[in-house]
Amino acid sequence: MTQAEPSIAGYAAADFGAFVPGSRVTMDPVAAGPLNGLTFAVKDLIDVKGTPTGGGNPDWLKAQRAAAASAPAVDALLAAGATLSGKTITDELAFSLEGANAHYGTPINPACPDRIPGGSSSGSAVAVAAGLVDFALGTDTGGSVRVPQVLSVCSASARRTTPCRSKASCRSRRLTTPSAGLRAM
Repeated sequence: MTQAEPSIAGYAAADFGAFVPGSRVTMDPVAAGPLNGLTFAVKDLIDVKGTPTGGGNPDWLKAQRAAAASAPAVDALLAAGATLSGKTITDELAFSLEGANAHYGTPINPACPDRIPGGSSSGSAVAVAAGLVDFALGTDTGGSVRVPQVLSVCSASARRTTPCRSKASCRSRRLTTPSAGLRAM
C-alpha cells in the first residue's frame, strides 16, 4: 500500500478518504430554509467561492486561482440553509468510473472496504454512504454518480437530473453546473 492510499486503520477511519487532503473547505448557510441542519459535500470539479478547483490533479490545482464565485447549485443549497462540509475526491479530471485517484488515494468504500467505490464522484458517494454528510453534489456524464449506486456497495442513492428542458434553457446554463447528487438511503 502506498502512502497516498488511505487505510481503514489510518486517517480514513475518520473520513474514509472521501475529502480532498488539506484544510477542509466549509461554508455556513447564508439563510434559514428547508435544508436547515443538513450538511453536504461537493465534488472537486464544482466551484466553491474562495477555493481553487483541482479536479483530482495536484498540478492542475496549483495552476488554478481561487473561484470568484460558487457554482449556482452550491449557492442555492447554502441559501436553503444547508452547510457545506468539504470538497471530495474525484478520479483525476473525472476520467474514470473506478473512483480511484493516483495522487490522493482511493476513497474507502464504507460498505465493502475491499472494493472500489466506483464513479468519478467516488468521494461524494463515500461521504454520503459513511454518514459524513447528509447529501453531496457530484457530476455525471457517463455514470460517475450512478455507478456507486448500481454497484450497491456504497449505500447511497443517486439521481442524475435532466440539465435542461429546452434548447433555450440549455444555452443559458453554464456547463459547470452540477447535474447529479447523492443522498443516504
